[in-house]
Amino acid sequence: MNYRAGRFPRNQQRWQDPGSLAQVLRQAAELKSFSRRSFLIGAGASTALAADMLFTRQVQAERRVTKILPVGDDVAESYYPNSSWILFPGYKTSWEEAQWILNSLRGSLRQRGQMAAVGYSNLGLEVAEVVDAVLAYINERKLNTLYFYGHSFGGMLATEVAALLRERNGVSVKLILLDSSPFSKYDILDQSWFDGVVFLYESGFQVPSVLRGGYELGERVVNKHERTWGQIWDQTLEQLSPIAPSSVLIQSESDYIYHFDGTRFVDRLGDTRMAFIGNPNDDTVNYATARAAWAKTFPLNIASTGRRTDGARPAHASPQWNPFIYNPIIEDLENELFPLPRAGSRVVFY
Repeated sequence: MNYRAGRFPRNQQRWQDPGSLAQVLRQAAELKSFSRRSFLIGAGASTALAADMLFTRQVQAERRVTKILPVGDDVAESYYPNSSWILFPGYKTSWEEAQWILNSLRGSLRQRGQMAAVGYSNLGLEVAEVVDAVLAYINERKLNTLYFYGHSFGGMLATEVAALLRERNGVSVKLILLDSSPFSKYDILDQSWFDGVVFLYESGFQVPSVLRGGYELGERVVNKHERTWGQIWDQTLEQLSPIAPSSVLIQSESDYIYHFDGTRFVDRLGDTRMAFIGNPNDDTVNYATARAAWAKTFPLNIASTGRRTDGARPAHASPQWNPFIYNPIIEDLENELFPLPRAGSRVVFY
């Protein structure tokens, strides 16, 4: 097509203008840069989300079974190859926090045995599964001496497991240490949420994560004097993370506490010794009634009820936060109840 000199179509005129051409090139460069950034950001976000979903699936798959979680200690393994502490974690305690508790108590526990914790299945608390897992650990390590650490409600479970191991497998437990453990549901100070959780569980309903998250936050705000706002936020999020106990597990733990009857195990523990430690300022479990009930029900087994965790914060079953308070108490108990050679002199492990 021919055009007269000096006359161009409108589009062609624009491209002939150097200023317009430079502007178009700048816009193209910006678009390219923006597209690259958007792609990289989107790809990065997608990768992070995929990795998080993969991690979550792996965690959920692994925690569908009850598992014993050893905490390695070269000194304990060398000195006590056939002896072990087993921690029965408390209400809503994750696998990671259970191991943290053991590491916090390493200085005292390693003076009598190796260390391991029970990791409860996220499908729900099943006593038979716990007994089987503990028995497998005993056989694998060829253990002949056992000490049970009952962390809060874990003391209830430790008592039942000790009775079942003795009756079914002839395995004796030397000590059950009850750390602020309730003897029954009546020792729980706040039962408003407790009753609701059990009702929903026994009715076949699972507590939604949103409702649970609101409760977790509210529970910690009520006990604000024990935590900073940063700790409140962090602990609330931890309870909703992939590594936290599932809502089903928490509901089944609540159900276990609700129906626990310690009198069923009277005369079923043999020569197992029991020791209760706690804090009169405990605002989760009634220290006085729980302590008295354990002592009254198991008079032949109770060896100590007088040691207190005064000064610990939170006041309820908190060795992971207060190892400087708990370790001397446990060491003192060990030396009193199970003295080492040479008149129970203190052994220092380096």
